[in-house]
Amino acid sequence: MKVSIIMPVFNEKDTLPLILEKIKKVKMEKEIIIVDDCSVDGTKEILKRIDDPRVRIIYHSENKGKGAAIRTAQEYFKGEVVIIQDADLEYNPEDYLKLIKPLEEGSARVVYGSRFLYSGNTFTPRNYWGNKLLTWLTNVLYRANLTDMETCYKAFHREVFKKLHIKANRFEFEPEVTAKILKLRIKIIEVPISYYGRGYKQGKKITWKDGFIAMWTLIKYRFIN
Repeated sequence: MKVSIIMPVFNEKDTLPLILEKIKKVKMEKEIIIVDDCSVDGTKEILKRIDDPRVRIIYHSENKGKGAAIRTAQEYFKGEVVIIQDADLEYNPEDYLKLIKPLEEGSARVVYGSRFLYSGNTFTPRNYWGNKLLTWLTNVLYRANLTDMETCYKAFHREVFKKLHIKANRFEFEPEVTAKILKLRIKIIEVPISYYGRGYKQGKKITWKDGFIAMWTLIKYRFIN
């Protein structure tokens, strides 16, 4: 089963080489689609030195956001399964095998990696409670039973991913995609994953303002498509 790994990148020169190395070490048939969202810190120069047939790199001419980068990658993926990967080191690519197992077995069409089902993960208090609040709101609005709506690690069967008409440009991608999947009455299976949360001094980009946008996105898509 070929897996398409979509990785939005913006100013990640310090972590990009190592996360790419980790992804390549995972034993599976895969392609890596990197969308550089107009980086200005030297990331672009690192990408230009990559010579690997498994890696496809697309460059945005202006900074548009994570959602826009994923929307760009939708036009190019070829795998039977799609996994979203951030370019930092918060998530461990070794967990790919957990994510794709239910898809390989045919028991799921969408799998989320839950950071709250794995003991020992580290969060900042703000991000911990923000994630808990957004997941609770998702469950209330969409009658779901999720533990981690905001997780980066989302795996989709290709047919589901193709159906997702993504409108989000930034981090509201997470609630938009979750809302649309649940409105399609597609069950989301969760598996435990490891996680090492970054702080803002380490380059974390999502802020409290994105939390309010996520709440509005969940409410909005409860009533519109």
